[in-house]
Amino acid sequence: MSRIAESELIINERGAVYHLNCRPEEIANTIITVGDPDRVGEVSKHFDKTEYQNKHREFVTHTGYIGNKRISCVSTGIGPDNIDIVLNELDALINIDFETRLVKETLTRLNIIRLGTSGSLQNDIPVDSFVASTHGLGLDNLMHFYRQENNEEENQIIQAFTTHTQLNSGKVSPYITMAGASLIKHFTKDYHQGITVTCPGFYGPQGRILRLGLGYPMLIDNLTNFQFGNYRITNFEMETSAIYGLGNALGHHCLSLSAIVANRISKEFSKDGALAVENLIKQSLQIISESSI
Repeated sequence: MSRIAESELIINERGAVYHLNCRPEEIANTIITVGDPDRVGEVSKHFDKTEYQNKHREFVTHTGYIGNKRISCVSTGIGPDNIDIVLNELDALINIDFETRLVKETLTRLNIIRLGTSGSLQNDIPVDSFVASTHGLGLDNLMHFYRQENNEEENQIIQAFTTHTQLNSGKVSPYITMAGASLIKHFTKDYHQGITVTCPGFYGPQGRILRLGLGYPMLIDNLTNFQFGNYRITNFEMETSAIYGLGNALGHHCLSLSAIVANRISKEFSKDGALAVENLIKQSLQIISESSI
């Protein structure tokens, strides 16, 4: 492997990776990602001890401990493009030697767990409930810029999905990646499980109509009605497929956990979304800190 040039991996004057403004020692091997920078503090307030607090643009990172478990919480901002920055820089922090600019001979696998909000696509998954995503199915285009290998089940799901929705007949080319098996096994009780669709926007890409008409007016119905074996689409949001696709390609274990703040079928919205997120954080942190994650 050749040396990585200064233009490709930007390291600032304090020896920190550019966007996250973190040095390698300031990152744990268990990472929680959140979209909202203000949510980092809502996670780290549950730490027993905080070691580092870093900030640059929308990227806020707190690293500390719950008991003996070292955890970093990183804000990503919204969308797959920001996930591209965050996951590549997290991987660089752990798997590239910043002095030599060479990839390390022995690679480290991170545990990356998203705690976010989402909209339900099923009547029986109500607001204020939780979803653990078995797969991230992307309607964005991030992973088309990387080499990605799917297993046979993933290939079958995406083929069935494109046949069902006919999205690939237009300008959308869906992709799919499954959750890290070593992580999702801990999140069964009190978590709905199913496929999470990631959209490249909040309004039209999620079937919302304000002033513009929709290119895919049947999108929500097609997502809700899709089924492959025991799998169905439970929810959609804006980061999961990028985390799963890029994280898996880099060799990391990834999981997305969502608090349902809207049900797009019943047209309900949570009366207290902040409380739903706080409950997700507390319950998920307890599992993370007490398990083998």
